[in-house]
Amino acid sequence: MCPARANRSPAPTLRQQVYQRLRSAIEQGVFAPGARLPPSRDHARTLGVARNTVLWALERLRAEGYVVARVGDGSYVAPAIAGLAARRAAAAPAAGALLSSRGRLIADTALRWQPPSAPPLPFRIGYPAVDLFPFTLWDRLARRAGARGHAALARYLDPAGHPPLRAAIAQWLLVSRGIRCLPQQVLVCAGSQQAIDLVARLLLDPGDEVLVEDPGYPGIRACLQAHALTVQPLPVDAQGLVIDAGAARWPAARLAVVTPTHQFPLGVHMSLARRLALLAWARERSAWVVEDDYDGEFQYGPHRIPALCSLPDAQRVIYVGTFSKTLHPGLRLGFVVLPEALVEAFAAGKALADRHSPGDAQETLARFIAEGHLLRHLRRMREAYQERQALTIEALARASGGALRLAPSAQGMHLLHEIAPGRPDMPLGARAREAGVFLAPLSAYAIESRRRGWVFGYAGYAPAELRAAARRLGPLFADSAAALAAG
Repeated sequence: MCPARANRSPAPTLRQQVYQRLRSAIEQGVFAPGARLPPSRDHARTLGVARNTVLWALERLRAEGYVVARVGDGSYVAPAIAGLAARRAAAAPAAGALLSSRGRLIADTALRWQPPSAPPLPFRIGYPAVDLFPFTLWDRLARRAGARGHAALARYLDPAGHPPLRAAIAQWLLVSRGIRCLPQQVLVCAGSQQAIDLVARLLLDPGDEVLVEDPGYPGIRACLQAHALTVQPLPVDAQGLVIDAGAARWPAARLAVVTPTHQFPLGVHMSLARRLALLAWARERSAWVVEDDYDGEFQYGPHRIPALCSLPDAQRVIYVGTFSKTLHPGLRLGFVVLPEALVEAFAAGKALADRHSPGDAQETLARFIAEGHLLRHLRRMREAYQERQALTIEALARASGGALRLAPSAQGMHLLHEIAPGRPDMPLGARAREAGVFLAPLSAYAIESRRRGWVFGYAGYAPAELRAAARRLGPLFADSAAALAAG
């Protein structure tokens, strides 16, 4: 006999399910001590079961002392169980008491950052145009592996990634972002969030200082803080991260995380002078720079901004890329470009976390890149995003009566509208949510920064969705402008 089958409990019968539901409701205080329970006939009708099923459950609860019967008046919750729910809650240990110090830091991440969930409301940021993804083509490429290929990919694989995918990524980075790297420097991971987690685990110790952009992406800060690292904010101006301020204020910092091509969420790109200063800081301090190139593929002007990692003397730069924006977040694939000396250690860290990324998805993505489908898909995405950006600007200006005029951007998947520093931006965000629209306040991304405004994501929404969202949001800005003028 199979041990697993022998130990498996039989599924509860219908009357047992009714009994368990009633007992749980009583224990949790849904039915207070002395409260009259619903008549058995009505209760049975509500549950869609026979009345005898409910009577059996009530009889068992009477036998256990949870219920008392009053002849001709029905069943009542026994007064003797008063305070049971409160005592059970008091006896149950709080989650914090069950966790280690490190576990509490990780659990507290939810207080600092909530990953975006589906379905997204317009104008939530970070969502690509999943409606434009070529799923039929992807399925056809996946089938080409055949039974023998699928069997090979179903085994344990190299934690650093599927070799054909690592080679395809290295070739793509040279053409697209000007980064010269070997396939063996590429480590495949589950998106940029895991990449930051690996950096924190392998290059830093608890208490180490890390420089981050302010305002900046809260998911990065949450990950670093969950590893007991000390996050130090640096201001961002029209040229990007002000690294000189960080060098003076936080001389012990061992790492800086930056978004130099399209700063999140302000949208500026780091100037060459500021990039060279950042590289010099890393070289002189033996520190590391993490380049998060989250949407670097979406540049719409005639000239493309190169990656920081493509510059000479960038040996201390760790480049992080993700397919969550270029393809779709459900793929859960990204990559890190590392100095060769770090690859083996990072692969070991990846193996401890989740062994390796799914083989079938890696093989299909390698074909998708190598056969030119990624290039064609991105060309289509850029065209669509430019159209959606223009539509968003026009629709919001019209719906708000001119009160909201967004400036166009030559990069990225979102737009920013700033207001006077220190002014409240949270209330309008809350009103927008009530109207069925997501409006991200700039203050939600700030640490010390007093910059305020709102961020509008447009890439992941069809034109009809954007127009409808603008009609709901525009009047809120019109009302806000009128109130300011009156005040």
